[in-house]
Amino acid sequence: MPSRPSLTLAGVLTTAAGLALFVWLVWYVGPAAIWAGFRQIGWGLAAIVAIAGLRFAVRAAAWQRCLEPPHRLRFADAFAAVVSGDAVGNLTPLGPIVGEPAKAAFVRARVPIGAALTALAIENVLYTLSVAAMIAAGSIALLLRADVAAPLRNAGEIAIAGVFGLYVVTLWTLWRRPAVLSRAVAAFARWTSSASLGARVEKVKALEDQVYTFASRRRHALLPLAALELAFHALGVLEVHLTLWMLLPQPPLLITSFVLETVNRLITVVFKPVPMQVGVNEAGTAVVTQMIGMGLEVGLTLAIVRKARILFWMLVGTVLLVRQGLLTRRVLEDAHVHPE
Repeated sequence: MPSRPSLTLAGVLTTAAGLALFVWLVWYVGPAAIWAGFRQIGWGLAAIVAIAGLRFAVRAAAWQRCLEPPHRLRFADAFAAVVSGDAVGNLTPLGPIVGEPAKAAFVRARVPIGAALTALAIENVLYTLSVAAMIAAGSIALLLRADVAAPLRNAGEIAIAGVFGLYVVTLWTLWRRPAVLSRAVAAFARWTSSASLGARVEKVKALEDQVYTFASRRRHALLPLAALELAFHALGVLEVHLTLWMLLPQPPLLITSFVLETVNRLITVVFKPVPMQVGVNEAGTAVVTQMIGMGLEVGLTLAIVRKARILFWMLVGTVLLVRQGLLTRRVLEDAHVHPE
């Protein structure tokens, strides 16, 4: 893993670049136009924040169902851990690499960290597959529009091809069950001469086995989990649709909200190293809304509203960490020191 100074420098540089892009976009579109959009939304922002909270609740419920008996986790604890882990992940260029261990460390008093991390790994695999399906479906919906610009059409075709490749690799992986992660950890341990990392290879191999065999062991859990992942994306579309409904003089088409949520998912995946995707989310959303005839102002305002609800839930997550008597550094050290 890269040294902490290099990660800090990377975070500072990506955040600074994102902020510079954000400021330029606001200046180009005009602060008055953005403020007018916010005034139109008004107290509707509370509903948008509430929908985002429901999305955290859905991911928390999915995590609960991925835990192996006899381990159990109360919904309130899972929800608090998901919100806190998301706050930690949004603040660093490593994203889920630190956010997921932070969730497990948050509930370490109720569930062994090893069991919590295994359940999180399984849920993240299912979530990743659902995101890929969402991107493919949104790209198809985009291509069905008659007014799609050539660059956007090309991006949609590339996204569909990428998702198809991901599912092919996933099916091959589930069939062959290669020990990719454990072998990578073992190779890295040899390269760095790390005895502590080498001692974890078998634990990583056990985690891989748990992920590979989850579907065969817990068939009854697959349908509820698929429904929860679908609900997460449906709520995302609802959030976009509600925001556009408050911003535009005419109610938006549902397919438009679906496409814009797909763009948001794609930007989040591609630019996860950028803390909060600051700047790039605003730019990407504004470019797409411009290409589909809605204008830069709508896309930029939509992205800024999204950023406002992210900041709200980041504050909630930070408060939850403080109430636990934990700092971000302490949570991550606990996850590293106590893998089980």
